Amino acid sequence: MTATDPPNSPQQVPHQASYRTIEAVWSIERARVIAGLTRLTRDVGLAEDLAQEALVAALEKWPKSGVPDNPAAWLTATAKRRAIDLFRRNAVAQRKHSELARELEALEQTSPDLDSTLDNTIGDDLLRLVFIACHPILPTESRAALTLRLLGGLTTDEIARAFLTPEPTIAQRIVRAKRTLADKHIPFEVPRGPELAARISSVLEVIYLIFNEGYSATAGDDLMRPTLCEDALRLGRILAELTPQETEVHGLVGLMEIQASRTRARVTSTGEPVLLFDQNRAHWDQLLIHRGLTAIERAYKINAARETNSGSGPYLLQAEIAACHARARTPSETDWPRIVILYTELAQLTPSPVIELNRAVAVSMAHGPQAGLTLVDALASEPSLARYHLLPSVRADLLYKLGRHPEARAEFERAAALTRNTRERDLLLARAASCQTPTE
Repeated sequence: MTATDPPNSPQQVPHQASYRTIEAVWSIERARVIAGLTRLTRDVGLAEDLAQEALVAALEKWPKSGVPDNPAAWLTATAKRRAIDLFRRNAVAQRKHSELARELEALEQTSPDLDSTLDNTIGDDLLRLVFIACHPILPTESRAALTLRLLGGLTTDEIARAFLTPEPTIAQRIVRAKRTLADKHIPFEVPRGPELAARISSVLEVIYLIFNEGYSATAGDDLMRPTLCEDALRLGRILAELTPQETEVHGLVGLMEIQASRTRARVTSTGEPVLLFDQNRAHWDQLLIHRGLTAIERAYKINAARETNSGSGPYLLQAEIAACHARARTPSETDWPRIVILYTELAQLTPSPVIELNRAVAVSMAHGPQAGLTLVDALASEPSLARYHLLPSVRADLLYKLGRHPEARAEFERAAALTRNTRERDLLLARAASCQTPTE
């Protein structure tokens, strides 16, 4: 905008439209461009910087020349030329940089058809980017931040707000993660053989961590952060298409799709939480449920086609549990005995006090609150649950159903004191207040 042009002058309207188009293109192509550049430069931090420089060039040129037919190819080609210039200017660059510059120049001369070159490698490049962003060498929180940055396209400020973490902390995590990947010379590749299963597990852990933080925020004034759920779903769907034979990937996608289907029913118009049994199931998103059930079916078909059926993994089992709720038209139609069996299998596969707590809830629904309370009380001395607010919350609910209201009230209040989420705390305190008897 020039000093003489008013904000909405005819000269500015086309430019504003161009900038909106560029912003939309960038959000779509960003991960592809960074993935391709990482393959070429072997440095994810440098790749992101070069991609940003290419975006600046696009902001300067596209409003005048128009958006090219293949924006990703244009951005990548521009970034590649800047990489070559950078390596040439760096007098103290390592020999591999000089060699890489020559390789890039040769590729530029021998592969003028950038569109087809990118199309042939983009799937592999995106998958490599997923694996490097979620590399186990990085702390879990750093993996989540880097994944949201590189693949989700979130800014540092957006990630910080999503996790209620100071922006400088998130920035440091991302910088350190990039530096670690560079210093350790982590290869930009898809792992093979036995290593693949472990690395897939790390990727799924990060994606589900992102989803869970969006689905049930650990702190703050909102019960949910839907944008994080959407980011995790998008990443999961991409991964499912890039690794079509990985049953656990489809299991996680199915789990997230079904859980996300309840988003509109989980909170009131003013943001208060709505418990599962009180939710209006007519507000559950049937399209997401269908997608989730389809992902589960896809996973089982892959398992059935294999000579050695490895059985269901933890994400596929959790997806089946979610499916039991999704298939029930009313809470009373829920197949609780089936859910107990699924939680028992899950506990055997991945032993966890949290899974045992969820199994106790299922047992209480299938066999009565006393049966569930017996299992919950057995978890009372578990150190990892000492600060877990859902333990006293579940116990309080079971005590209330058994008519032991004073004890239930104390447990609801204890749960409220442990949670850092304002909405959840208010709900727990309200339930504590409901435990009062007329004589109190």
